[in-house]
Amino acid sequence: YKYNTAMVTQLDKANAFKALHTEPGTFVLPNPWDVSSAKVLAGLGHKALATTSSGMAMSMGLRDGQVTRDDVLEHCRVLANATDLPLAADLEDCFADTPDGVAETIRLGAEAGLVGGSIEDWCPPNRNGGEARMHSIEEAVEQVQAAVQASRSLAFPFTLCARAENHIRGVDDMADTIKRLQAFQEAGADLLYAPGLKTLEDIRTVMQSVDRPVNILLGGATEQHTVAQMVELGVKRISLGGAFANAAFSAFLRAATEVAEAGTFTFRNEATGSGQVGKLISAGS
Repeated sequence: YKYNTAMVTQLDKANAFKALHTEPGTFVLPNPWDVSSAKVLAGLGHKALATTSSGMAMSMGLRDGQVTRDDVLEHCRVLANATDLPLAADLEDCFADTPDGVAETIRLGAEAGLVGGSIEDWCPPNRNGGEARMHSIEEAVEQVQAAVQASRSLAFPFTLCARAENHIRGVDDMADTIKRLQAFQEAGADLLYAPGLKTLEDIRTVMQSVDRPVNILLGGATEQHTVAQMVELGVKRISLGGAFANAAFSAFLRAATEVAEAGTFTFRNEATGSGQVGKLISAGS
C-alpha cells in the first residue's frame, strides 16, 4: 500500500498498516520510546512503529506499569504526529476492568492517532487497589470482544492485537496459552501475540494452532532468534518491546558509570556522531 506522504491521513496510515498484515512476508515493527527514536527508526526505513510501555515508562522516570491511561494517550498523540508512519500502541489491558472501559480506551487511542493497538489478559498491580493477576479466559474474551467491537466502529481499519501474557508473567503453560489465543481469535482479534516464547518449537506450536497472523517478540524475553528464522516459520510481525530503549539506556549507564567511577571518557570512541543522528532524524521527519 502506497500513499502520498505530503498529505498523509489517518485512513492512509490505517490502510498501510493493515496491508503489512495481509500482504505476503514478514515485517519488523520497532518500538520507539520518544520523538527522536521514532524519527530515527523512520529514517532507517521502517514501515510502521509501535509504542513500548516499558520504554515509555523509563523515559518518564517511572517503572513499567506505573503510567496512567492519560500518560499513554498523550504519548501516543506525540508519536503519531512525529512521523508519517502508522503507529500502533501497547495499550496494556486497556486500563480498564469493564468492557465499556476497554471500548473507551480503543476510541480514545484512535482519537490520539493510533491505527492499531494491543489488549492483554494481565491486570497490573494497584488497578483499583487490587493485586496483579491474570484474567480468566472468560474475562479476557469479554474484554477482547469489547475492543473488537470498538475498533470495528471506527471510520478506518484499526488492527487489534490480542496478547496472552502467560510466559512473561511466570505462567509457563503452553496449553493454556494456546487456549487463550484460540479464544481471542474467535472473539475477532486481527492479530495474536504471546510474548516470551522461549524456543523455536514453542513458536512453531503457536503458529500451527491458530489461523490469524502472529506477532513474535524478539530482543526481549526470548532466546536469541533471528528475523530469518521467523520468516521461515511464517511469522507475520516481529516486535522488540523495550529492547531498543533498554539498549539506549544501557549505553548511557555504561558511559555515565565510566565517568563517575574512572573519570575517563573512552565511551566516546564508540559513540555515533550527533551529525549522523541528526541526519536520520531529519530523514524520518
